[in-house]
Amino acid sequence: MKWLAALLLALLSIKGVAATAYVSDELVLGVYAEENNQGQRLATLHSGASVETLAQNGDFTQVRLSDGTTGWVKSAFLTAQEPAVVRVKKLEEELDQSRATTPALAEAAARSEVERLKLELAAKQSELDAARAERPATVTAAALTSGPLAAIQAAAAPRWPAIAGIAVAFGLACGFWLGYATLARRVRQKFGGIKVY
Repeated sequence: MKWLAALLLALLSIKGVAATAYVSDELVLGVYAEENNQGQRLATLHSGASVETLAQNGDFTQVRLSDGTTGWVKSAFLTAQEPAVVRVKKLEEELDQSRATTPALAEAAARSEVERLKLELAAKQSELDAARAERPATVTAAALTSGPLAAIQAAAAPRWPAIAGIAVAFGLACGFWLGYATLARRVRQKFGGIKVY
């Protein structure tokens, strides 16, 4: 496989056409000014970095970086295929885009939730109907006047005397206020607007 990639790189360098190559997975690769890795280090490449191959000489390939820097790297660390890191990143981005919520997807999810809730409601309604069918059809008057049901009815009974007392108190308060307002108006009219009391 490696010899095939090297052959492909050699053919491309013979044609004079710059081809794209990637640094293989999980690798930190130095780019040197000379072919022997002994010269000045120009740059450091990480896995998935894309470079253009310009020439190949033995175990080294001359590459051009995206910023225009030209240098030499070991040919064994280059591959013509995208490494898994790059492919996985692209697939994750595509998956994220496909998971993005659109109005149509949101509406479909809402419809699905409504259908699920309708089915749940129907199941609960059938349970309620079954429980009602098991209950005795008639309830006697004696059962209504004794036991916990009688306590509930007594608590729910209207409290007319208390309501009547509140209404009488409210009426008295309104009458007092109206009487006071009338008396104050008459005193002001009689004495020219001055309160004498």
